Amino acid sequence: MDITLAAHGVAIPDRFRDYVDEKADKVLALAERAQNFQVKVSRENSRRGGASEDIVELTVLGKGPVIRAQAKSPDKYVAFDQALDHLIKRLRRAKDKKMVHHGRQRPESLSELSAGGFPGIDITPASVEVLRSVATGSIAVISDDEETDDSQASGSPVVIRKKVFEPHVTTPEDAVDYMEVVGHDFYLFIDKETSMPSVVYRRKGWNYGVISLGE
Repeated sequence: MDITLAAHGVAIPDRFRDYVDEKADKVLALAERAQNFQVKVSRENSRRGGASEDIVELTVLGKGPVIRAQAKSPDKYVAFDQALDHLIKRLRRAKDKKMVHHGRQRPESLSELSAGGFPGIDITPASVEVLRSVATGSIAVISDDEETDDSQASGSPVVIRKKVFEPHVTTPEDAVDYMEVVGHDFYLFIDKETSMPSVVYRRKGWNYGVISLGE
């Protein structure tokens, strides 16, 4: 994807160009077939003697509809971030609509699937006895680095696999973008502002939720 940066009436430092290049990965993650990402920065002078504002216009061109977003602020970096947030939301909606148009429905939540007895999926819900065994530790939890046959390790058809990842400190907004990139319905992270372990998850439609662990 090519990146085009244009300025009218305002100077663009190299630091801003690097900032745009860094953030462009978010656009590419949601618009894989995008051919050009246009960034236009212009200066709007106040007619009442107040502070001037920078206007940032973002446009994604490719095979499909043209997606645009715009924002303005006295700080061009703030204006770019605000415009990018609007653009990401519109790209995400366009991607979700395209998935439904091609016959792919929104992934059902675990509660929805369990309420219907997991229709169409070869899954048998665990019994109350099995859940109690898991809670009391009667059923072993196996890490991925353990080279053990699952059935022999636990003595039970139920196997719980545990994975450990490096903590990722970010904002809920960026966590949603990372979740979309990896294609999951949730994403674990450490909230940058609160330092709390948190998870973003997909809700109905194009809504998202955040759950945090606090004291």
